[in-house]
Order: sequence, then C-alpha cells, then structure tokens
Amino acid sequence: MPPEATTGGPGRDSAASPSPSPEPGRLSGRQRLRAGLWPPRVTRAQLVVALLLFGLGLGLAIQVRSNNDDSALRGARQEDLVRILDEVDDRTQRLEDEKQRLGAQLTELENSSDQAEEARKQTLEKERQLGILAGTVAAHGPGITLTIEDPTASVAPDMLLDAVQELRAAGAEAIQVNGVRVVASTYFSGEAGAVKVDGHAVGAPYAFKVIGRPQDLEPALNIPGGVVQTLEKEQATAVVERVDDIVVDALRPAKQPDYARSSS
Repeated sequence: MPPEATTGGPGRDSAASPSPSPEPGRLSGRQRLRAGLWPPRVTRAQLVVALLLFGLGLGLAIQVRSNNDDSALRGARQEDLVRILDEVDDRTQRLEDEKQRLGAQLTELENSSDQAEEARKQTLEKERQLGILAGTVAAHGPGITLTIEDPTASVAPDMLLDAVQELRAAGAEAIQVNGVRVVASTYFSGEAGAVKVDGHAVGAPYAFKVIGRPQDLEPALNIPGGVVQTLEKEQATAVVERVDDIVVDALRPAKQPDYARSSS
C-alpha cells in the first residue's frame, strides 16, 4: 500500500522552506539599496544648493507673513486713500516750490546791480519769517480752527501733541492752542483733564488756530486712524473748520540762547 499522506509531507515542506540565502560575497537587492542610501553621500555642490533653497524658502515665508499683517490703511475707503495720496503729492509740491523760491533768491543776488541792498531786503524778509516760526511776531493768513470738546476729561497731553505733529507735517506755519503760541520747544504735560502747554494750564474746549494751506491741514486730521478718530474713541469731539484769514497773535518773548552761537 502506498504510504499515507501526513501534515509533514514533502509538498508542504517545500512550500514553507526559507528562500536560499545569498551566496557569500553577493548582496541581495534590498542590501544593495540600503548600502546606496546610507550613509548619505553629499557633495559640496548639493550642500550649496540645499542652503540656497532653504534661504529662498525662509525669505518667501517671511514675505508671505509680512503681506498678511494688518495694515493701518487696509480697511480705508477708496476716497480716503485717494485723499492721502493727494496729501503726499501736495507735500512734494511744497518742497519743490521752496526749492524754486530759494533758487530765485540766489539768482536775484547774483544778478542784482546792488547786491548789498538786495541782501538787506532778503535779510529783513528772513527775519520776519523766523519771527513767525519763533512766535515773537503775530501772523495771519488762511488756515483752520480745531476745536476739541472733552466732556469726560479723557483727552491726554499726548493726544494734543499728536494733533500738533500732524499739523506740522501737513505744512502748518503758525499754531496757537488756547492762547499759547506753539513753537519748536513747546511741550505738553499734565494728565487727562489737567493739560499744560509749556507749563500753562489749559482746559477744554481746546481751541487750535492754525495758519497753513487748508486743503492740506484738514485732511491730515481726518485720515483713517488719525487725530479725529482717536479723539472720538475717547468720547471727545473734534470739529475742523477752514478759515480764509485767521490771526495767530499769541506771542513768545525772544530768548537768547545760553550756549548756541552763530557759526558764521
């Protein structure tokens, strides 16, 4: 009789037997792949390219993050942006006009038959201009008034200083606040509800008289996030009005500097 089949028959032994091991000195495909990948072999050129790609990626990430930052003007209306652009153009035009005026004065000095007399006239005109800037002489001309009501006594000195700085940046030539002439050395102190200008106590309503080009001064105060909006957040009200001829007559005494001397 033929031998009985068992679970350990030759057929099943053949299926479960392990694959033959590679001959000594020969590597399998997996071993050759692993040997090719590790340890990594990096050339100098590959390292340089990797560093450049890392720097480029970092720069792009910073740029994207910067572009995603909120901008103070992101929510501004189109007409507000156009007005801000016009203000910048006006400032540029004022600088160009000043350049041309100084060039014309130089030409007059060079071509005048009586240069001494011409120099004297220009000196007197310069003295008058410096007197206006120093607050030692009264001035009048077109400009604006800014009236700030503060019913909750929340307007702090720095808010009034911000208003002065915005007006100066917009081309204001003479400013007074509640009868105090504002000059280069003017400072604001105290606290909300008890503001002092150059040591003089001033109270609400705060009345600004400003000489300058009204078309530049008014928009500078009304830009989005500017002086007027900041005051309104503090429950204060700010009213800006254009005036054809405004008088700034608060005067400052002429002060002799203690240390500065003319170098000419």
